[in-house]
Amino acid sequence: MEKQFTGEKSSEELEQEQRLKRTLSKIKHVILVISGKGGVGKTTVAVNLAYSLAEGGSKVGILDIDFHGPNIAKMLGIEGKSLIATEKGVAPYPVTSTLSAVSIALIMQDQDRPVIWRGPLKMGMIQKLLSDVSWGELDYLIIDSPPGTGDEPLSVCQLIPDLDGVVVVTTPQDVAILDARKSIVFAKEVNVPVIGIIENMSGFSCPHCGAQIDLFSRGGGEKASDELGVPFLGRIPIEPDMVKLGDEGKPYIHFQQESETAKLMDGIVDRIKRNTGEKR
Repeated sequence: MEKQFTGEKSSEELEQEQRLKRTLSKIKHVILVISGKGGVGKTTVAVNLAYSLAEGGSKVGILDIDFHGPNIAKMLGIEGKSLIATEKGVAPYPVTSTLSAVSIALIMQDQDRPVIWRGPLKMGMIQKLLSDVSWGELDYLIIDSPPGTGDEPLSVCQLIPDLDGVVVVTTPQDVAILDARKSIVFAKEVNVPVIGIIENMSGFSCPHCGAQIDLFSRGGGEKASDELGVPFLGRIPIEPDMVKLGDEGKPYIHFQQESETAKLMDGIVDRIKRNTGEKR
């Protein structure tokens, strides 16, 4: 005999909701990093943001919910590592003394095997990664989402009603800005604050003559922020060393901290901190 749907939640669902509340009560700020399209450097921004906050003295966690293309582990230099179950639950992987990470890449044994999931499975996994992982006391939880406005970012917005906000990453050209604008409208429609827009890959300095070359145009992110009434957090230029270090699992903001690009990124991090404030 089939069980009738009554609209009431099971005891297991209620217990998981309570675990989620307990977990979130120990986290001061939760920031969701999103982009309208792929290839704009969103994960690079998320990793460097988390690393910068952690090196500034904050206790930080980074959660990778891009199940189909999880790159956080590689960019943090922990590819091939695994999460460990403890008495308190699954422990996030300790990247440094102040930064821990969770990614599906740290759970799956075969890194070449694709994740083939529909929406409900994704939302269930996101809820488990939030509620069943023993994140502990955190100043910031940075959540790296896949491109677009689908199941994953929507699930986070629904599961975390007092989310501090979203950081939207874009590149300057019109096609990327078009999709970034959709991300901003998405955030507004689900009643989540927009912390600001980052214009990534904004200009390139010629290594020979120092001339500024705008490979992907310039200023589109700032224009979109003005038109939609959200903060502009800053520009990050194209930096070959950022690509190289990312592939080597070395966050740029740490290994090139004296560079002009790292200083620009520090300024962006400072503005994100100011825009989140002491909400929780």
